[in-house]
Amino acid sequence: MTAAGSPTDLTRDHVVIDRVGLDKLISVLCAEGYRVIGPTVRDSAIVLDTLESGDQLPAGWGVETGPGRYRLRKRADSAVFGHSAGPQSWKQYLHPSRQQLWSESKDGTFHAPPTEPVKYAFLGVRACDLAAIGILETVLSAGGKSATSLFENLFVIAANCTEPGGVCFCASMNTGPEAKTGYDLCLTERIDNDGHRFVTGVGTAEGSRILALVRRRQATDEETAEAARAVADAAHHMGREMPDVDLRGMLRDARDADVWEDVASRCLTCGNCTMVCPTCFCTTTEDVSDLAGDNVERWQHWSSCFDLDYSQLHGGAVRVSGESRYRQWISHKLGTWHDQFGSSGCVGCGRCIDWCPVGIDITAEAARLTGALNVEPDIDAGGH
Repeated sequence: MTAAGSPTDLTRDHVVIDRVGLDKLISVLCAEGYRVIGPTVRDSAIVLDTLESGDQLPAGWGVETGPGRYRLRKRADSAVFGHSAGPQSWKQYLHPSRQQLWSESKDGTFHAPPTEPVKYAFLGVRACDLAAIGILETVLSAGGKSATSLFENLFVIAANCTEPGGVCFCASMNTGPEAKTGYDLCLTERIDNDGHRFVTGVGTAEGSRILALVRRRQATDEETAEAARAVADAAHHMGREMPDVDLRGMLRDARDADVWEDVASRCLTCGNCTMVCPTCFCTTTEDVSDLAGDNVERWQHWSSCFDLDYSQLHGGAVRVSGESRYRQWISHKLGTWHDQFGSSGCVGCGRCIDWCPVGIDITAEAARLTGALNVEPDIDAGGH
């Protein structure tokens, strides 16, 4: 990722760019050699894709979300960031779903995978996804420099959240709705009688350099204060909330709780939750060869702890029941992730709730476990 300076927040000096300025920002990034990735409408959803102009942004589109539910809706304004997390996360670009590890010819010649250097610029990254990018970099760094090379030249344009979705709970995970670090530029979108504009903060020297190529003006004190109020207010309008308890301790003590059996009766073990999660990183490998046997390749692709074969060892699978697999997933995500990587693996984006076919809600299940064990609020922890 671009070298970080001292990121600004919504109480410091900001500039303002208008809607034309946002389009210009995309053009500038493309001209600077970045591949710009951002939100656009496709297949009845707001997805992430390559942007070549601001015309591709989802202007005037919002979403309705709930357990097992995601629907596009027309907005009354032309906001381009007036929506919550879609089915995709930035993980697909930083930790590709399928990639070649190596290949070997029949004569024993080893070939490294073909590489195409790319500089990504991510536009419209929410605070929860900023946290996820940081977590994912920490996780993948164990695989060495090659596993995190895409992070090195990454340019991030965050978008502060002012309208949380029905399944959002980033406030209770301390990851949002305000982007506080990890970005080059940070936008807060505002639309009112004074027009469509973006109150913009700078987080790095590269962000400052890029912004200097776009028409802008100094933000007034009232504009920065109003933007800060809108973001702060969003924290009180989350669609969900994670229980304010010691989740690590609760899940450790809940290993034999009756709740798991009930969850298993509904869970399809399809793995949708792990595929849409912005931090789940599990993979498996496969070796393939051509029909003549002249070349063999090893490929890595995403896997899931919900797959029966994922825990396969000599003699059989370790976690055969759906109950044990769901327990493994939530216990790792909210509990033992701390032991491995020093943080929770959940950022409160709500994607796993949206895209669960049967509407299983991680916050509701955590609350049920908390109630079943009569766990008291974790007052000293001050959050998660």
